[in-house]
Amino acid sequence: MKISVEKDVFPMARVFTIARGSRTEAVVLRVEIEQDGYTGQGECVPYARYDETVESVIAQIEGLELPLSRKTLQNALPAGAARNAVDCALWDLEAKQKGIPVWQLAGLEEPGPEVTAYTLSLDTPEKMQEQAAENSYRPLLKTKLGGEGDIARIEAVRRGAPDARIIVDANEGWTPEVYKEMAPVLVRLGVEMVEQPLPAGEDDALLEIERILPVCADESCHDCSSLLGLKGKYDMVNIKLDKTGGLTEALALKKQAADAGYKIMVGCMVGSSLAMAPAMLVAQNTAVVDLDGPLLLATDRPHGLKYDDEKAYPPVKELWG
Repeated sequence: MKISVEKDVFPMARVFTIARGSRTEAVVLRVEIEQDGYTGQGECVPYARYDETVESVIAQIEGLELPLSRKTLQNALPAGAARNAVDCALWDLEAKQKGIPVWQLAGLEEPGPEVTAYTLSLDTPEKMQEQAAENSYRPLLKTKLGGEGDIARIEAVRRGAPDARIIVDANEGWTPEVYKEMAPVLVRLGVEMVEQPLPAGEDDALLEIERILPVCADESCHDCSSLLGLKGKYDMVNIKLDKTGGLTEALALKKQAADAGYKIMVGCMVGSSLAMAPAMLVAQNTAVVDLDGPLLLATDRPHGLKYDDEKAYPPVKELWG
């Protein structure tokens, strides 16, 4: 068994801004695992919010002892970007070795297309209305918010896309007072939920707030061990493979979260179709799918996911799985 990792840089289709800052490119890592003439691949996005850098994630991957299996990997690396890329590469490798798709290998039903959200970058109300109008044909828009001026932003988005379903993502940028101010406005405008309004670790206030607008845990939910700390605070959980540390834990988290009564959202970091491909298996029959990463890029990988005006489609075997 041989493992290698490469850094790839994809330019963004437009400057992408959230509450924590802006970016003009997506930096990802692609892992290849070779064994007995077969090669599996996976992708991850090192994320500074979780104290990850390109260099630290590469070091984690290159420090792994080989040979390796999906089972031994779970203890070899913590949940996070490095384990994600390796885990997904191992799934891809085994599928190729056995000549069956990953969904069958995992005991799942064959995946189909899913309606995906399209993300509007944080900007002035005028610019966000323009973004919304440009994408008003899409059935589901996700609006980045970040604090002061958010009411004007969301009102502008609704004007631009009067018929679209809307969800919002505060990226930890609100306080309890802001939630109390914003929630009635968002409900009036038909917004369905807000992702992570309060900072992770400072979200106990959600226990005392009347959540008239459903709240989804993102930065507060990483893997199965996160669930206990979410009780009474959140209505949904956002499963991202770069947080769970791969498809293996993501599938386990989906089951445990659903059993605990949470609605499921499946999201992504900004990456290529190689990162979205395994997430499509988790996304099946969930409440919200947000796998628009490739739509935010100027270019994608060969054999990338197919998208139409509404849906993302499962990967072809030439890409993954």
